[in-house]
Formats: sequence, C-alpha cells, structure tokens
Amino acid sequence: MSNRRKGVRAGFGPIQLILLGFALSAAIRIGGQGVAVAQGVGAPPEPSVPEQVDCPADPDIAGLLAGIRERQSQLETREREIAERRLLLDDVEKRIEAELEKLRMAEQRLAETLAIADSAAENDLARLTSVYENMKPGNAADLFAVMDMTFAAGFLSRMKPQAAAGILSEMPAEAAYSISVVMAGRNANAPTE
Repeated sequence: MSNRRKGVRAGFGPIQLILLGFALSAAIRIGGQGVAVAQGVGAPPEPSVPEQVDCPADPDIAGLLAGIRERQSQLETREREIAERRLLLDDVEKRIEAELEKLRMAEQRLAETLAIADSAAENDLARLTSVYENMKPGNAADLFAVMDMTFAAGFLSRMKPQAAAGILSEMPAEAAYSISVVMAGRNANAPTE
C-alpha cells in the first residue's frame, strides 16, 4: 500500500501506454517492414472509374419523349391560334360595340323624330277637331256621313259632348248608329283594373 500512497500504481497508466505505442511504432519502422505496412494499410485504393457505356434508349421511352415533344409543339401552335383568335374576337367585339352605339344613337334620333311627328300629328288632329266642332252641325254631319266610320268616331270622341251630339243628331240614323257603336266599342277591351 505504500506504493499507492506515493502515486505509483501497479500496471500501466495512460502515459505509459502512449510511450509504449511510440516505442512499438519505432521498432516496426526500424525493422524495415513499417514502410510496407504503411503502404499496404494506409494508402487508399485508387478509385476506379467505370467505362462509359452507351446504353441504348428504351424504345418506349424514346417514343414517349417524341410524343411529348410533338404534343408540346401542338399545344404551342394551339396557344398561338387561340391568341390570334382572341385578338380577332376582341376586334370584332369592338366593332360590334361601335355598331351597337350607332344603333342606339339612331334609335334615339328615331324616337325623337317620332315624338316630333306624334306631336305634330296630335296638333293637326286637335286643330281639325276644333274646326269640326266650330262648324255648323248640319255641315259637319254631311262630312261625317261620308267619312270612314272609324275615322269619324275618332273625331267625334275627341270633341266636346255638345258639339258631337249636334253633329250626330244631323246625321242619318244608320250612320249615327254605326259611329256610336264604333265609339262605344273602342274601349271595350281596355283593362278595368
């Protein structure tokens, strides 16, 4: 136990093992086999590069690739056609919009012209009705007797009731009756509600 107390141990310590390893290494090298061992053990083998071998392409893959390329070409052609059509359609759409605008303007002008014509016709009818109202009932009755019944009924319905009554009373009975039937039937089909 006295050896242990002084720090000496029985067996080898780490330093002694390292020194022993150096000594063995030196002995192997001095013996001449160290170089051979180092070359045989330590040298990595030369990497071998396999020769480049041309593998024939699988006909299915080659055909598939050709098909894909052909389809891609078709799709690109189709995209160009669609783009060209889209441009044409945009142009046609613009022309249609311009024509529709022209039609809207023409329709508006026509409506204005019809309104003017309707107003002028209404003014003419009002003036002519006033003329017939102011005529002597006998003279007006002679005119109304030769008029178309529908036409005569239109004028009489626009007149004041007293003037219309005076004209109808001067007309022959059959003509006055026919005009009265037309006047009564004018609004028969009008909605009541």
